[in-house]
Amino acid sequence: MRAAIPSTRQLELDNQLCFALYSASLAMTKLYKPLLAELGLTYPQYLVMLVLWERDGLMVSELGERLSLDSGTLTPLLKRMEAAGSIVRIRALDDERRVHITLTAVGRKLKARAAAIPACIVDAAQCPASELISLTRQVQALRQRLNA
Repeated sequence: MRAAIPSTRQLELDNQLCFALYSASLAMTKLYKPLLAELGLTYPQYLVMLVLWERDGLMVSELGERLSLDSGTLTPLLKRMEAAGSIVRIRALDDERRVHITLTAVGRKLKARAAAIPACIVDAAQCPASELISLTRQVQALRQRLNA
């Protein structure tokens, strides 16, 4: 079935879901920036740390899959994190193409320092945590449907 011809209102910027998600993402990243600066992390590095705090020792490919990032984007990011001392990259002995990412003691300690960040985000959002949880689940479901 062919889509209806869009009306002028359907093409207004403020009626676009893509722009609402994009601009909200920019605002969220801006909110995180000073919080993460105290930890010496960028937002993408924080996402890597979140995954590793859940499950340490992942291969780069697994990490990339979890974060929806390709190895070309992830590898320079991981090299900077290794230089900062929060992770170690270890090549598999049986296949040097496989690289495991492991937290260092410094990286593990960052978790305790990052523990206050979610509460700061809830406070800044000025809505109940239950609403943020619901919104997160809705956006995750949308992402799954779009990726299917």
